[in-house]
Amino acid sequence: MNEIHATVHATDVTVLGLGAMGGALAGALVKSGVPTTVWNRSAGRGGALVTGGAAEAASAAEAVRASPLVIVCLFDHDSVREVLDPLVDDLAGRKVVNLTTTTPQQARQLATWAARAGIAYLDGGIMAVPSMIGQPGASILYSGSREVFEGHTALFEQWAAGTYFGEDAGLASLYDFALLSAMYVMFAGFMQGAAMLAPAGVPATRFAALAAPWLTAMSGQLAGYAEVIDGGDYTVPGQQSLTFSNLDLLVEAITDEGVGAEPIAMVQRLIQQQVDAGHGAEGFARIIESLRHSGV
Repeated sequence: MNEIHATVHATDVTVLGLGAMGGALAGALVKSGVPTTVWNRSAGRGGALVTGGAAEAASAAEAVRASPLVIVCLFDHDSVREVLDPLVDDLAGRKVVNLTTTTPQQARQLATWAARAGIAYLDGGIMAVPSMIGQPGASILYSGSREVFEGHTALFEQWAAGTYFGEDAGLASLYDFALLSAMYVMFAGFMQGAAMLAPAGVPATRFAALAAPWLTAMSGQLAGYAEVIDGGDYTVPGQQSLTFSNLDLLVEAITDEGVGAEPIAMVQRLIQQQVDAGHGAEGFARIIESLRHSGV
């Protein structure tokens, strides 16, 4: 065992990475009185945190040695490996919570690397912007070590509501990316509509005032679609058929306005794939089969 593991730790938690999100995470801990060590790859980011009571380490190794729990919030997967790989001996026996945005496979790779090194690993997906940390509405999705999650729930709650998805370290990222996929497609659809209205002199702010309640109301349909998808029967009565859902007229109207139709054209391609495969009488939810099976 590394000698440092038997020593009394200087602080309860270390935060590696003081960008916008890492700084917000560290700031919430310092504000709540948690003894915290901070470190950033480029110097000069820890001033306000130090003023608030944090200890700033001169190196990543010093930062890791300071605490039994290490929070990692860096730029990407590569930067995580660049920082952590040389510290594998110092990290052995400690707990690492990686809140850097990574793919599910990258999270699993890190979990495997950590297990081999004797590091307890928890991965997290932050469903919030930095200003939301410590505020109602923020959430963080976790997967990996149950021991780490359950042993530090009170600390994690200083940041956001936490949900644990199991021992598979890639699940938090998978949920994170799935939610982001839905969000970005929704945003693209809003921008499609705003672009359509702009030539008529309608400002995006006016459209947003109409779009927000409409989209909120339509989100109530998700549970019904989910039941159909899980049941695997797209002929359940009450569904809007794929043939009726044809969006060619909408694509035509958009292009007539001189506006790019890419977001809605993408949906029409999914519809047409299923119609061409002989499923036109089945429900709209069947387009998920085009996504599951690359157009089959």
